[in-house]
Amino acid sequence: MESGLERLPVVGPLDALGRLRALDPVISPVQNAVRKLPLGGLRDVLHGRWLGHPLHPALVQLPVGAWMSAGVLDMLPGTRRASRVLIATGVLAAVPAALTGAADWAELHKPQLRSGLVHAAANTVALGLYTASLAARARGRECRGRLLGYGGLTAAGLGGLIGGHLAYRQGVGPNKAEPVPHIVGQGWQRVGKVDQFPVGQAVRAMLGEVPLLVHRESSGAVRVLADRCSHQSGPLSQGTVAEGCVTCPWHGSTFRLSDGQNVSGPATAPQPCFETRVSDGVLEVRLPDAD
Repeated sequence: MESGLERLPVVGPLDALGRLRALDPVISPVQNAVRKLPLGGLRDVLHGRWLGHPLHPALVQLPVGAWMSAGVLDMLPGTRRASRVLIATGVLAAVPAALTGAADWAELHKPQLRSGLVHAAANTVALGLYTASLAARARGRECRGRLLGYGGLTAAGLGGLIGGHLAYRQGVGPNKAEPVPHIVGQGWQRVGKVDQFPVGQAVRAMLGEVPLLVHRESSGAVRVLADRCSHQSGPLSQGTVAEGCVTCPWHGSTFRLSDGQNVSGPATAPQPCFETRVSDGVLEVRLPDAD
């Protein structure tokens, strides 16, 4: 028997956002504009590569928390000044949160881009309403300022709902390579005859259900990484290999072949890197620390 919550019409409309093709003409120019921003090395900072996971979810806590707190204080007497300070704090904090979100959004798949655009629109409305709320309060129109603030909180809540859908339903942000250590068998695993891997080329091989990138070097060393990019599962074996690194063909994340470390984003997590050995002409691999 279904509960009342299970019958709420929430999931269907949220899933429909990812199929909203009417947004596509807007997405392409906005995406290109974000990608062309002259951010340089700051782009990896915005992605959160230094943190090991996306920075955007952490930064959104400040504006949302400040605005929620202002909403509570607006119901209490003698809190006008405190509410204004909180709203202003939220408005200022929304700027870096939006910038990190935009940087991440520009490197997503089309269904995620559609949902993300609506998410951004809702948050932009929230920011506009809170800015108008501050202006109304400054003119002494306290009641109007409070109503605008609650409107902003509603819009921010909708944006948060869509953000949760993006993160957990559409899989934006999690490390796509994280399951690999849990589904690879322990100990040394046979991949194939080492001669079947041409020197200097990235080749895709399968280890059970796990795809691998195999790169045989002229020195005789063989580098093996999990093939699905930790960012959005792109096929690294179809990417470009240069200077000891492989660059994902989908969104440009770059990983060292020697240890799987991500040296540039948008990926924030490294690739699982396998130890290798050649036994009787057969390439064998295992994950480090495997028994």
